[in-house]
Amino acid sequence: MTGELVHLDVDGVIGVITLDSPHNRNALSARLVAELSDRLDQAAADDAVRAILLRSAGPVFCSGADLTEAAEVEPGARALARVLRAMVSARKPVVAKVAGPVRAGGVGLVAAADIALVADTVTFAFPEVRLGLCPAVISLTTLPRMEPRAAARYFLTGEEFSAAEAARIGLITQAVPAEELDAVTDRVLDRLRQAAPKALERTKELLTRAERAVIDDLSEHLVSLTAELFASAEGREGIRAFLERRPPAWARQGG
Repeated sequence: MTGELVHLDVDGVIGVITLDSPHNRNALSARLVAELSDRLDQAAADDAVRAILLRSAGPVFCSGADLTEAAEVEPGARALARVLRAMVSARKPVVAKVAGPVRAGGVGLVAAADIALVADTVTFAFPEVRLGLCPAVISLTTLPRMEPRAAARYFLTGEEFSAAEAARIGLITQAVPAEELDAVTDRVLDRLRQAAPKALERTKELLTRAERAVIDDLSEHLVSLTAELFASAEGREGIRAFLERRPPAWARQGG
């Protein structure tokens, strides 16, 4: 492919980052994650930028890991952990504007945002267990947000849930009618434009202190766990089944 998969545009004091890889539903390929990391660093380092907006092009916000790159899982997991930490530790507040479905690693991105505004038509899922995997690295940002009983249910079952449910359990900030998403996002960004830059920076630091400590403490362990599961017999079968568009062996055996 030619052309960038992640764009950064500065609109006044807002750094707008757009995931633009519709051919694979904005999957977290090595290239997309690397470009997202670069754009986040650029926006965070720009003194003219007061807040960062993360959005997507195409009908899907993010479909999770690019399973065609499973052979490179450990560096990919480590790169994703760095992106999640960059979002959490950025000196600027990060707002996620979500208009399409979110799965697996994409949920980790949404959870890493300080404010997540989501169309009420959007669905979420942690499908990892159905692939012989687990939501290891993205637990760094999702578990601090989610009500514990809900986290157990959705991590363990892999079932789909609505934007309204995501708001109820604390995963996102607000589910809004799809036709109002642009207006609601603009109102939030307007409030951030009115805030003092240094006060925003210090408040963001205050809000994320505990989460940054958890990420620093657990990232390498969770990267190793991800690599272990991808290399396991179940992980290999789950990924093959997904790519071949068939149920994995255990699903057939379980009836």
